[in-house]
Amino acid sequence: MLGLTTHTDTFCRDNLPPPDRQPVFLLDGFDYPETLNAAVELTDRMVERGFGDRIALIGQGRSRTYAELADWTSRIARVLVEDHGIRPGNRILIRAPNTPALVACWLGATKAGAVVVNTMPMLRKKELLQHTEKAQITLALCDMRMLDEMQACMAESAHLTRIVGFDGTAALDGDLDRAAMAKPAGPFWVETGRDDVALLGFTSGSTGVPKATMHFHRDLMIIADGYAREVLDVQPDDIFVGSPPLAFTFGLGGLAIFPLRFGASAVLLERASPAEMIGIIQSHRATICFTAPTAYRAMLAAMEEGADLSSLRCAVSAGETLPAPVFDAWLARTGLPLLDGIGGTEMLHIYLSNRLGDARPGVTGRPLTGYQAKIVDDTMTEVPRGTPGHLAVRGPVGCRYLDDDRQTAYVRDGWNLPGDTFVQDQDGYFHFSARSDDMIVSSGYNIAAPEVESALLAHDDVAECAVIGAADEARGIIVQAHIVLRPGVSADAAKAVELQDFVKRTIAPYKYPRSVIFAAALPRTESGKIQRFRLKQPPSASGGAS
Repeated sequence: MLGLTTHTDTFCRDNLPPPDRQPVFLLDGFDYPETLNAAVELTDRMVERGFGDRIALIGQGRSRTYAELADWTSRIARVLVEDHGIRPGNRILIRAPNTPALVACWLGATKAGAVVVNTMPMLRKKELLQHTEKAQITLALCDMRMLDEMQACMAESAHLTRIVGFDGTAALDGDLDRAAMAKPAGPFWVETGRDDVALLGFTSGSTGVPKATMHFHRDLMIIADGYAREVLDVQPDDIFVGSPPLAFTFGLGGLAIFPLRFGASAVLLERASPAEMIGIIQSHRATICFTAPTAYRAMLAAMEEGADLSSLRCAVSAGETLPAPVFDAWLARTGLPLLDGIGGTEMLHIYLSNRLGDARPGVTGRPLTGYQAKIVDDTMTEVPRGTPGHLAVRGPVGCRYLDDDRQTAYVRDGWNLPGDTFVQDQDGYFHFSARSDDMIVSSGYNIAAPEVESALLAHDDVAECAVIGAADEARGIIVQAHIVLRPGVSADAAKAVELQDFVKRTIAPYKYPRSVIFAAALPRTESGKIQRFRLKQPPSASGGAS
């Protein structure tokens, strides 16, 4: 039973899945008042608790205290409500790299009672359009350095009518910034219900057609009061750093919600290559790191060259499975385990994890307190320990797709089915085996093969193609495209680079095929279906670049 709502725009609540298609929610131990605004809990309430003078965010060459963040976000909320007429429940899209300004916009929009859609800066017009149309977004807040794709989106959108620019640098000289500075100081927010939708997290899924996952204000608190408290034991003197974009719920939790919930600090990086993260860890003496296994491998190499990462007390790995050799090498080099875990946009954040003092190589871990997990077959019958099967999980958070028939595939019998094949050992630990669909997980990014295929097929020289995940020593898995060119087109390295660049311009660049294999034909069944398993065999001819 849902609690009260203050949303006068009821779009989100009206498009929740029917109760019988939602998972069972296990809320024991996660009690919040019926009126709850997550952004207020992370800012003004922290000031009330005595954290006002402590550093909340570091980035763009300066620091922001909790008191400054509370004031900044209240001013933004005033602008949205008073100048732009935002009503509780309206959706607001935010486009920016990881900066304090992005966090302030997210918190300000949430304070205004809006439902926020954070987007990665690498997204192109096509993908932004999918977001605006699915969520019926009318207003976007955009870093002024990234307006081009946003404006191109608005030109074709049936819903988006306003883009308000803000300055993501330290100058803070955008329209939103100037309007915010003109507002009076002091607390300002709109009351919201704990069961009001606060966040829409978009995920492509295996089809490339985006799904919007709906998360309540209470959910944002639950992931901090669950995972961050139990596994990370966050303390006010902790300093967080990491690479995941805040548009990923993995990044939003690890670089905003978790530190702000406990009075800690976060260092935000626009560019978060391993080398840049190493510099930040050393200069700020960061204590908690969030990134993918590929980055930890690079950081290990840097430590061999003299980098000092001794300030870290906790290193979280997610986004893809953590190879046992990387776990072993990190433990040998630092004396600390890498904490592997699995989460997802549908579940908001990590629900299975290793713990400090209880971490094993090649193991994803055990369920968090308040969560239940099991391995089932196709009929939802639990299989014996040691038998591969579908991971099923339930807890205080779960999948709620916005008006999407795929809800019935993700939620069955009250359990969430993330689409992963796992094995549970005799000791109760869960081991990842493979993705159950054709999602490619590369360097922590989920990439839907059909979406990459669609981008390639838009090129005049591509007759047909198939995209798979291929093993790669540096990245674990890379996107590999098998391409049949139109007659008369040369299958050479220059053409491979041309097609790679074309994909980068069409969809988010991280999705491009790092390996291109040209073929005379694709293997098919008698019915015409592509036999992707045969594409994973060693190719007879290659004309690619990486």
